[in-house]
Formats: sequence, structure tokens, C-alpha cells
Amino acid sequence: MNRLSKEKSPYLLQHANNPVDWFPWGDEAFEEAKRRDCPVFLSIGYATCHWCHVMEHESFEDEQVAELMNDAFVNIKVDREERPDIDNTYMTVCQMLTGQGGWPLTIIMTPDKEPFFAATYIPKQSNQRMQGMIDFVPQISKIWMEKRERVMDSVSKIKNGFSKSLDLGSSKGNLSDGITDKAVHLLKGRFDEAHGGFGSQPKFPSPHNLLFLLRYADFHNDTEALEMVEKTLTQMRLGGIWDHIGGGFHRYSTDAEWLLPHFEKMLYDQAMLLLTYAEAWRNTENPLYKETCYDIFRYLNRKMKSPEGGYYSAEDADSEGEEGKFYVWEKDEILDQLMDHDAETFCEIYNIREKGNFRDEATGQFTGKNIPHLNEPLETIAEKRGENPADLEKRMQQCRNLLHDSRETRVYPLLDDKILTDWNGLLMAALAAAGAIFEDTEFTEAAIGIEKFISEKMTGKSGALLHRFRDGDAAIEGMADDYCSVIWGLIELHQTTYDPHYLEKAIWLQDKFSEQFLDTEYGGYFFTSESGETLLGRQKEIYDGALPSSNSIAALNTFRLARLTGNMDYDSASEQIFSAFSKVIEDNPAGYTSALTTQLVKENQPVEVVISGSRDSEEFNRVIGVMHKADRWKHSLILKTPQNSEKTEQLSPFLQSFPGDEKIAIYVCRNFACEQPVHTAEDLQNLLDDFG
Repeated sequence: MNRLSKEKSPYLLQHANNPVDWFPWGDEAFEEAKRRDCPVFLSIGYATCHWCHVMEHESFEDEQVAELMNDAFVNIKVDREERPDIDNTYMTVCQMLTGQGGWPLTIIMTPDKEPFFAATYIPKQSNQRMQGMIDFVPQISKIWMEKRERVMDSVSKIKNGFSKSLDLGSSKGNLSDGITDKAVHLLKGRFDEAHGGFGSQPKFPSPHNLLFLLRYADFHNDTEALEMVEKTLTQMRLGGIWDHIGGGFHRYSTDAEWLLPHFEKMLYDQAMLLLTYAEAWRNTENPLYKETCYDIFRYLNRKMKSPEGGYYSAEDADSEGEEGKFYVWEKDEILDQLMDHDAETFCEIYNIREKGNFRDEATGQFTGKNIPHLNEPLETIAEKRGENPADLEKRMQQCRNLLHDSRETRVYPLLDDKILTDWNGLLMAALAAAGAIFEDTEFTEAAIGIEKFISEKMTGKSGALLHRFRDGDAAIEGMADDYCSVIWGLIELHQTTYDPHYLEKAIWLQDKFSEQFLDTEYGGYFFTSESGETLLGRQKEIYDGALPSSNSIAALNTFRLARLTGNMDYDSASEQIFSAFSKVIEDNPAGYTSALTTQLVKENQPVEVVISGSRDSEEFNRVIGVMHKADRWKHSLILKTPQNSEKTEQLSPFLQSFPGDEKIAIYVCRNFACEQPVHTAEDLQNLLDDFG
């Protein structure tokens, strides 16, 4: 076993038996490279990455390739989910040099961590499209030994190019008045009217786009924007990207129809899609969306929840060396498991075919395998069949349960059981919001469990956050995503429970975050803290990729904290984020919809609601019910009761002038100017309707 055997990351442990002499990232590796005067081969991936598995099997498990690598390089393995700071830096280099990125990420660098070559997957043998490891490694070694000046010239050019990427977030402007309209126009231009989603293929869920469109539709009464959201959410839920047998969403669809997924399941996708479907149900009350939220929740608790209360990172796409093998079915397998009548009905409804229902991507031939999926919601199918929808759903649930039990006997895909603070923060936010929207304490209690886990297991002695927990070990200094996501979760918990304890924690963490990460010159937040490893320079992120960027979430957090505390320094921090990134957002607003969701709320004049009085009354519960159904990003709620008035006034000093006695009084305010108090849920609803 190599040095990776002592690591905690499941991804690194996957490579612990490779003949490649892997080092983990650290001083030892770079000191060894300096001693040997050789380049560093850096390979970055993650445990549930299909092409990472392919490259490992082809090259890193191969004695011939390993011998070449060990002779030519000091070899370092990095889990991108453990060290997103390293991944972000060298992925920027790869995209700069090749015009694309992905994993596994391959970087060749000097012993001073300066890159001079970048690629993604490299095959063992050369082919018409790319050079293979057998030829590539000796060539790089020869260039290093014989043409060092050429290498260092490349290093200099790459560093100069990278330095320009550090200018991102150094504007000092304002967003144009129609920026959110422009973003919606661009999304409408990319929308797939036939299947939902944006673009053709591959097709990603992009929940931040859907959340943005939901709010735009609400604020502007834009039925087309709402229809785009509903079409996408419905088609995703019906398609093969949703696991109809076990629950949960796969990573993305390789086709335009949402049929053939890339089969891995990521925690952050479940979190953001849970939030999106919950918000969509709040707007539409479509029962399919609520059902999806509960199904995601059940999947997470069954497969992804740790005994300590945090949630694991991911499930692999591969099992037994084959992507998707765990999830697909031959028709005969289904017929064997189900009663004759139910089997035929299930196969008809879920599109199960003798020849299979999807084609091999390489050959174009049907595979004989099937991915269960629906063409229409079961309720619609029942009506067309002349059946009672509840009866058909019951029968199909029984079928799904039997198939699930059968599938449980198969070889499982790998569970990446490390727990990441940022992804758990996103889930905390989603669960807390769902707890309010559905008025279901099970969601809320799960969010509270995550918060307790992070407080007890993922916090250092100074109160600073740590990034990764596994096997009893918490490590790696927290990064911007960790702070922003946890602060977001704490704000959502406060807005669901109205417990000032969570607001107090959010304020403390936000101040800690600003102290260590704030760009004091331009505004916005660096990805790493002042004490973190710098590498080629401190980057700032605003682009929303698979999940919202740290600065997008920070803009929302500081905006909301300003309204909850009355401290307008937070509002200034939010404005400075938009100013710092104004140029890049203006260039392509559809790429920054998470940030623009906050901008959209600002444009539509947010409302603060202060409720004072005792919680021990029926009317009080009705008032809270009104707020739970309201847009929680636009409508901030602070509760002042006889029991919490001292703490609440400490956190929100402007509340000192509000009464804190037993009688219910509801103050609806805009721009910190309040209407005369009302005293019933009906009056509150009328005021919120008047404010739009």
C-alpha cells in the first residue's frame, strides 16, 4: 500500500493499493520533488467519478504505467471535494489552456506548484484523438530534463494568464436596471419547450435557474417563466434522471429527454432540488412536487444520513466496474419479480421494453436494459386508463417496493461517506425551508440535527468551521462555501423556528467569515481565508455551476441579515458583492441567476414583519402559518415574545421600541417604515397581498 492508506478520503483510499507511489497533497511531496529535481504529476478527482475509475483501471493500476510515473514524477492524488481550493485553482489553469475542464484533472507542475501542462482524462495507449500515458510520460520527462527553459517559459505564461483571472470581482459599478429581465430573456432563449430544461444535451438540473424563474414569475406575473419551471420539474420527476425505484436524483441527463442519466447521486443535488420542488409547491400546490420532496427526504434518511446527524456526500454511478449496472433492468427480471397482471401494467406504464428503452452511446443500438420512467404523471395515466388514481398509485408503489427489495440484493455502488460542511449547510437550508412550507416538523428536526452536528463535530476551538468529517476525524480549514452555506442554513432555521439562537450563530459566523475572507478593496469574498494556502493567488467565485457560488449565497445572507438585525453594514456588504462582480454579471446574466435572485428581491421592495406577543394562542399559530406560506426571502420575520425579548433586542436593536407583552401585534414594514399594527392572521395576509 502507498501513502494514501493513511488518508480519510474514500477517493484517496480507492488508490491506496495502486502501484503508483502516490503522495497526498502536502509539504512532503513537494520537498521530495525538489530533492529529486523532477516534476509533480497531480491527479484530482472524486470517489464517485466514472472517468476517474476508468483512468485508474487503465493506468494507475497498471504496472507498466506506474513504473513510468514513479521514475518520472512525484505523484500526488487530491480529492476535489476535500480540497476544492486546489481543484478550483488548477481547473482554472486547465480551462485556460484547453478550453474545457472535467475530472479526472491532470496537472504537471514544478516542485514549486507552478503548472506547465493540463489535461483531463488521459488513456493508457495513444489514439487518433490524444496521446496516451505510455507515450506521454516519457515525453514530459524528456522535455523536463532537456528543455527546462521551455518548461519555465510555459510556467511564466500560465502564471501571467492566471493572474488575469484574479481580476474577476474587481469592478466598481452598478447592475443595470433591466438585468433580471435580460437574464430571463436569455433563459427563455435556451429553454427546451419539448422536454424542459435548458440547452440540448447533456442536461443538468440547474435548480438555481428554476428558483430564480419562480421568483421572477411571482414578482412579474410572468406565466411563461412559471411554465418553464413547471415543465422542467415535471419532466425531471418523470424521467430516468429520477430513481423511480429507490428515490433521489441522479447527477444529470446525457440526453435531452431526461432519460439516460449519469447515475451518480450527489448530496448537493438532493438539497437544491428539495428546496426547488418545495418552493414550486408553495407557488402551485402541484401534488407531484410535494411528493417529490418527501421522496427525496426518505431517500436521504435511508441512504445518506450518518448516525451523528450529518449527511454523506454521494453514491457512485458504478458498481462491478460498470456505470449504472445497479439501476437498470432487463424486462425478464421485472416479470420474474412481479405478479403477472401487475408486471405487464408496470412495464407498460414505466416504458419497460424487451429490447431495452435506451441506446448504447457508442453503437446506437438498444442495450436490452431499461431505465424505469414515466411519460405522464400516474394520475393522468390512471384517468386515461379509466382507473382510480389512488388505486393505480397503490399498485405501482407495491411494484416499486418489490423491485426495490430485489435491487437491494445487487452489489451496491460505493457510498462516499465523508461529510462535507458546505453540502450539509445547503441541505440544512432546504430542510428548514421545507419544514415551514409543508408545516412538517420532521424536516425541521432534520435541519436542527445537521446544525447540531456541525456545531459539535465540524467546528474548531476558535469557532471556525472545518470542511470535512469522516471516521471520527474533522479536518481541513473551512472555505467560503462552508461559511456561506452554513450561514444560509442558520438563517432558514431561524425563519422556521424563530429561535434567536440560530440568528445569533448566523451573525457570529458572518462576522467571522468577513474577518477572514472579505476583499476589503473591492468587496465580495475570497474562496480561501487569509491563513489558507494561496497557491497561484486568492480567487473569488460568482459563477453558479452545479451549485450556487459562495458570493451568490453571501449576497443573499448579508441582505437578509440586514433586515433581521437592522445593521445596514450587512446591506452594504451585499451591495459591494454586486458592485465587485457587476461587469461579469452584465456580460452573461443567465450564468449568475443565484446572485440575481437576491437582486430580484431587492428590486421588488422586501418586507419585514415583526410579530410581538405570546406564542400560546390559536391566533398566533395562524399568523405563523401565513408567514410559512409567504416568500421567505422577500418577507423577513422577527418574533418578539415576553420570553425572548432581551435576546431579540440584543440581536435586533431596532426592536427595542416594539412592545413585548402578551397581546399579539403584527407590524408590516418596508424600508424600515412600518404600517400601523394589526392583530389577526387575516389582516396580516391582506397587508402582504397589498404589498405584493
